[in-house]
Amino acid sequence: MSKLVARVFSGSPVNLSRLAKVLRSGGIVAAPTETVYGLAGNALDPKACRKIFRAKLRPATDPLIVHVLGLDDLDRYAYGNSSARLLARKFWPGPLTIVLRKRTMIPSVVSAGRNSVALRSPAHPLFRRLLRLSGVPLAAPSANPFGYVSPTTAEHVRSGLGLRIQHILNGGSCAIGLESTIVDLRDAKRPRILRPGAITRSQIEQVLKVPVRERRSAGRYAQAQVAPGMLTRHYSPRTSVILHAVLDKSSVLSGAQNQAWVFLAKPSRVSGKNIYWMDRQGDLERVARGLFAMLRRLDVAGYARLNFECAPGKEGMAAAINDRLRRAAAKA
Repeated sequence: MSKLVARVFSGSPVNLSRLAKVLRSGGIVAAPTETVYGLAGNALDPKACRKIFRAKLRPATDPLIVHVLGLDDLDRYAYGNSSARLLARKFWPGPLTIVLRKRTMIPSVVSAGRNSVALRSPAHPLFRRLLRLSGVPLAAPSANPFGYVSPTTAEHVRSGLGLRIQHILNGGSCAIGLESTIVDLRDAKRPRILRPGAITRSQIEQVLKVPVRERRSAGRYAQAQVAPGMLTRHYSPRTSVILHAVLDKSSVLSGAQNQAWVFLAKPSRVSGKNIYWMDRQGDLERVARGLFAMLRRLDVAGYARLNFECAPGKEGMAAAINDRLRRAAAKA
């Protein structure tokens, strides 16, 4: 078996300076954000960005999110508008990605050849220090093989990309655990959510004072996407995932023992080695935080199928959780 080449670094000042130098010189570094771990490279360097695509085996049709320090960078790398600035002032730094028309310094490899760019200002202190020290915007998709379950710990990154990358910054477990909300503001009068996340549609509507649509359709691999995370199948374990609106005792007891059954909250009258729950009380923020870790854990446990209970409702964190579950369960 090949030896892992990735080294995990703590967030000490010496290590951060070293990793920033790697980024300035065109290298790539896996680093934590508040959402998931990202595989970062200089967003203005096409060669560095191609290293990200090669390490992840990511198709060139799936664009990268460009991470910046704050509002001042919005108009530096994109053609901003009043709606984008309102959202950035309210939610940056944080788990909101804004899609706008890009400026020419953003390489086409970052945007899948389109004239748009997805911008986000992350809140994680270690990632922000890397941004400051490197002095460049950082393109950073999730730090995992393309299409697989996103990583929320440094060990997740190492297990998936340990043979393909050299540098992993350890920032502990991600606080949110699901990727950022993506809002398309190329047309400021017609905002659209392209991917739900911790920043909800109602929160965005409260700021913009206009209705916000949601785009649920996804493209094919061969088509250049406007933003990442829009393909039908994504965030997927190798084991088949089956979704249930509600899991109850009868369905579990009649189910096969070689399948895992995952409740949102701890069930009161069901037990067994193949019975799991996302959070004792079913708190959706904690469910979201642990979802990808649970998918990864069960994917290597030898089950024939993974049965997951969906989150109740269609808004807020429930929308983000169910979006990831639907893509994990999709067949193609």
